[in-house]
Amino acid sequence: MQAHLNWHIDLDIEQSDIESEATATLRLPDATRLTTRGHARRNPSDPEQDRVGEELAAARALNDLARRLLRKAAHEIEEATHAPARPHL
Repeated sequence: MQAHLNWHIDLDIEQSDIESEATATLRLPDATRLTTRGHARRNPSDPEQDRVGEELAAARALNDLARRLLRKAAHEIEEATHAPARPHL
């Protein structure tokens, strides 16, 4: 039997003139909540490109979220198998 799962990630982005801060939150079916942050800062001599800062901050938050989810999965594997687990991207 196949199961269909939906996981939702909330991604909030705040900006100032030169900084973007992204917060990514994943709520898992087991009630685990993982929250991460990503940051981007524009060099004052660079042209204004708000979207680039948003993308960098979001990518950094999502990258950290992926790493935390891998650590959680590794921990669960180790608890079940009593052997080291090293999943990777």
